[in-house]
Amino acid sequence: MSLSTRYSPQEIEGKWYQHWLDQRYFHSEPDDREPFTVVIPPPNVTGVLHMGHMLNNTIQDILIRKARLDGKNACWVPGTDHASIATEAKVVQQLRAQGVRKTDIGRDQFLKHAFEWKDKYGGIILDQLKRLGASCDWDRTRFTMEDSLSEAVIRVFVDLHKKGRIYRGLRMTNWDPEAKTVLSNEEVIYSEENSQLYHLRYPLEGDPSQGIIIATQRPETIMADVAVAVHPEDERFKHLIGKKVLIPLIDRAIPIIADTYVDREFGTGALKITPAHDQNDHEIGQRYNLPVIDILTEDAKLNEQAQILIGEDRFVARKKIRKMLEESGHLIKLEDYRTKIGRSERTNSVVEPRLTLQWFVDMKKFAHMALEAVSSGEVKFYPEHFWNMYNSWLNEDNVRDWCISRQLWWGQRVPAWYLAGERMGEESHIFVAETADEALAQARKATGNANLSITDLRQDEDVVDTWFSSWLWPISVFDGFQSQEELQYYYPTSVLVTGWDIMFFWVARMIMSGYEWAPELMPEVVKTKGAMPFKGVYFTGMVRDNQRRKMSKSLGNSPDALALLENYGADGVRFGMLSSAAAGNDIIFDAPFDPVTKEILNESKLCEQGRNFCNKLWNALRLIQGWEVTEKAVDAETAKINSLAAKWMEQRFNQTLTQLEGMYTEYRLSEALMTLYKFIWDDFCSWYLEMIKPAFGAPIDRQTLEESINLLERMMTLLHPFMPFVTEEIWHQLRERAAGDDCVISKYPQATAFDAAFIEKIELAKGIVSGIRDVRNNNGLKQKELLKVFAQDTASNHTLLELDGVLPMVVKMASLESLEITSTEISNGVAFLVGNEKFFVELEIAIDVEEERKRLQKELEYYQGFVKSVQNKLSNEKFVSGAPAEVVNKEKQKLADGEMKMKNLAEELAKLG
Repeated sequence: MSLSTRYSPQEIEGKWYQHWLDQRYFHSEPDDREPFTVVIPPPNVTGVLHMGHMLNNTIQDILIRKARLDGKNACWVPGTDHASIATEAKVVQQLRAQGVRKTDIGRDQFLKHAFEWKDKYGGIILDQLKRLGASCDWDRTRFTMEDSLSEAVIRVFVDLHKKGRIYRGLRMTNWDPEAKTVLSNEEVIYSEENSQLYHLRYPLEGDPSQGIIIATQRPETIMADVAVAVHPEDERFKHLIGKKVLIPLIDRAIPIIADTYVDREFGTGALKITPAHDQNDHEIGQRYNLPVIDILTEDAKLNEQAQILIGEDRFVARKKIRKMLEESGHLIKLEDYRTKIGRSERTNSVVEPRLTLQWFVDMKKFAHMALEAVSSGEVKFYPEHFWNMYNSWLNEDNVRDWCISRQLWWGQRVPAWYLAGERMGEESHIFVAETADEALAQARKATGNANLSITDLRQDEDVVDTWFSSWLWPISVFDGFQSQEELQYYYPTSVLVTGWDIMFFWVARMIMSGYEWAPELMPEVVKTKGAMPFKGVYFTGMVRDNQRRKMSKSLGNSPDALALLENYGADGVRFGMLSSAAAGNDIIFDAPFDPVTKEILNESKLCEQGRNFCNKLWNALRLIQGWEVTEKAVDAETAKINSLAAKWMEQRFNQTLTQLEGMYTEYRLSEALMTLYKFIWDDFCSWYLEMIKPAFGAPIDRQTLEESINLLERMMTLLHPFMPFVTEEIWHQLRERAAGDDCVISKYPQATAFDAAFIEKIELAKGIVSGIRDVRNNNGLKQKELLKVFAQDTASNHTLLELDGVLPMVVKMASLESLEITSTEISNGVAFLVGNEKFFVELEIAIDVEEERKRLQKELEYYQGFVKSVQNKLSNEKFVSGAPAEVVNKEKQKLADGEMKMKNLAEELAKLG
């Protein structure tokens, strides 16, 4: 059957993915093999595939496919996160469109709607990952709100409470007025925005002719002021400290206090203190025992304590109060300025500081545990420099207790009960238990009332933070809190692949939970395998557009991931993403698209390169399959060339394989892909196939063909983790296969020793061919025009050209009449250098002396710059003393080679006058 002229991913990818699923190649069960385990960073059930997902999951798939080829028991656990705030917002929006509020239907009915929404939409992103080629064990798909994972969350909450490391307290928190829930610091995104400073005059009590001017960004909160603070050493205000001023519009008297927190240079140097609506003000208020007046409702509208503008939204109130302050004469001036505004990561609503009663995890011990795990090397970071960021976030000066309660219904409900008649915040008893019955037993014991029933208790209305479920992910996906059978085999996982932006959100917390509970769950296993949840963490970079902006839905700068897959095929997109994805480095992904339709407008150069690579592989396959085969022996010259080509490719194959293994070990996956790309495209396609290619109409011998097929087959195994679909198709096109003989489960080759000196000789021979081709191109000579070439008579040239097969190979590849060694100058020839050796192409045409001089001068200038840079490096004592000896020696050799090239070029220029 003849092959199509172009590779068609649309016809091939779905076929092979279904075949892999049918054969259950992705499924894992514990056995006697070494496990290689990866747990997916669970995408939100609200999510659809975007560029960040494509990068992250391609990397995971590369590692899991490589492990599978290595004969390990590869287990990649997929799943989704319930995403409390984001999902609840979606369901609320859906109900609102039907004219229903969640409070109208109650908690149980709302959760029923939420689960229906999740069942309908929650698996979309996982299905899209299949289109990318992700080889997850789909039988193991988990969801952070499924029963066993929720049971683990409740068990852990109760356990930490018993240990005294979970507590309930009244704290200043970040409040999302749209979602009506508290947020952690990490869920608040700060960015520079335009704002205004309102300069307001507060008249002195008893003497309105005097007063103090404060500057505030939030005039709508002045009704919650309880003091004005100045710096104790500020001469402008010393005479006012201890006196009182009146709040504009409501005339309530508040004291002027002195505190070193005040910045004398900002605004007017006087600061209004509003403890209910500012974190720093709250801390000052506590120092001076000031009252707290909260004037905002949970949806950020002014309440009765504001006295004016009651019921108005905070931003509407700001506009109205400005006019009121102008009319009353209290507004002195407005000043434009830029400031950082915090917005909710999920709703984009401006976050409101708010004093709320919440549940917290004491993080001091956890933070120390997480730092020690990485600093000791038990958990390794790739790249290593991310330790600095990790350390700065978790050191004792920066770590904060974790607020884990959320004022939502979608999530695991806080397992705490109170006596039904007691007011929130004033409860005399808290009963923390895994079940209501256990809480009731605690209540009867605590109160001495054996007649209490479930109806006498009320459960906490809050749910726990989404991250409080996902920090247990490496344990809970194996149901490790219920049974340790699978956990003992798969834990610790091999590597975690994630973005550095959730290093503290998720990575650090998983490390904490691993060291906290793995030793309790399986103490004997931990002694030998360790308590860490993963052995390594590979941090990916951010995917950015050509303006270096992070790709995001809010900016509208991310192309439709599925459209990219449709345009270029999964292999093309995977290549495009990985070809520039050095660990930890941001990726500039330029794929012009319509911001409204997301339609791809122009070619993505990276993905186009990937698609072209697929076609290059396909054409190599077509070339090999198109050759006529002979069982007879070929002529001696051809046999020498073919033998040389086979030996060279075998040596290069093992050299490349050795390089790849080092790159895999250090997670230099982008470098590994480009190493493979150059090896296959340049060495195999451009050189090897041309070396062995029979003359037009002539057949190829059976041995050379079989060697070529075997070589391409092994290269498909090497490339398979990166580009699984095209490699599987070519694997099957190369020869008839028995059932189960698939590339996805083929055996990854083991590197053997290679002859670097021999490889270098062939590189020099290739250099001769390239040099001749350059002369041919520069002088307008046709390929079929046979040339005479002479090599300068040196020991090196003798050694190279007398190597079996090199001479006929160069003659064939460069279309030569002859290649001879000579000790005389060729007067009618063009010289070129290969390494430090000189070659001459004899030409019957007149040489453009001026053009040749320009060419040589340009080459000389290049080597002058090169030599200077190497000299600078070798004159650097720090480099010479600190670098390994082989590195320094290599630089010295570069210098010697460069100086020799300069000498030869200068001689050629001198001959031209």
